[in-house]
Amino acid sequence: MRRLLLAAILIVSLTFSLHLVRSHNSGAPDYALAQISASSAQVTIEISPGSTGSDIAKQLFDAGVVKSASAFFRVAVGDERSSKIAPGAHQISLQISARQALDQLLDSKRIPNLFVVTEGAWNSEILAELAIRGFSQQEIATAIKSLTLPSGFTQLEGTLFPAQYSFQKGISASEILQSMINRFNSEAKSSGLSSAQGKFSPQQLLIMASIIQAEGDLKDFAKVAQVIRNRLAISMPLQLDSTVHYIRKVRGQVFLSTQATLMKSPYNTYRNYGLPPGPIGNPGRAAIDAAMHPEAGDWLFFITVAPGDTRFTASNDEFLLWKQLYEKNLRAGAFKVAK
Repeated sequence: MRRLLLAAILIVSLTFSLHLVRSHNSGAPDYALAQISASSAQVTIEISPGSTGSDIAKQLFDAGVVKSASAFFRVAVGDERSSKIAPGAHQISLQISARQALDQLLDSKRIPNLFVVTEGAWNSEILAELAIRGFSQQEIATAIKSLTLPSGFTQLEGTLFPAQYSFQKGISASEILQSMINRFNSEAKSSGLSSAQGKFSPQQLLIMASIIQAEGDLKDFAKVAQVIRNRLAISMPLQLDSTVHYIRKVRGQVFLSTQATLMKSPYNTYRNYGLPPGPIGNPGRAAIDAAMHPEAGDWLFFITVAPGDTRFTASNDEFLLWKQLYEKNLRAGAFKVAK
């Protein structure tokens, strides 16, 4: 059976000091834009975590990708996307312009054996992907028992950080999962989540973040976070569909029947007060930040009446009017996913 070594693709830190920028000639030799085809010669570039712009520029030059290290460095300095170059293997064409080299480094299709954990993914979905990639259920179960969770967090759900990962032949499923936990640990520390003090513990904030990830669009995260806090403050049940969807393992704009809201589960926020006992998925950094820094407001209700149109209010009457609009749009097919 094939074993995989999964290395987390962390954002490469491209820090360019002023004296380094000055040291690179703005007229550095560069290849002209090249016509790239399927038969174009390629080389595999292995970028280490923490590589600087100068490190990457030298690698590309030494491998024959760019005409000069300075040309790539200059392009990288002027393009904020450079901060998202991922460590790991990249398949890059030879003798191309610095601009094309940067574009290829950012192209996920050029990262061999890509393993993507999406924001909000359930652990069950991630473990299913491991099975698809050749690991037995016994290996996965054994791996889970061996994992070390970050201090202050009590459950595996929520700590497999959403990111792009690359894998190579090598070691066990436990190292695959542990690398995701390690990435979460890094994000939890840099965001301040792991050291959060106040009314809510780091674990409670993570639970909130998982709900925020499931309930809102990115632009509404901070408002959803405030709704959760406002309801908790007045001992109002959260009554959030996403927690029932988690129990039932369904996704998308799924109509929630009255029967579904009566399901017996500690995760059912229609039957139970307060936060569910654990995260309902693995939230990304934006949702974590929103849980920690909600937008001030008196909202108690929110509803998406149409794709991209989520409304917030403190009035139950206004919410009920918007709910009628939502139901009208739902019947009209406004929420159908285009194929």
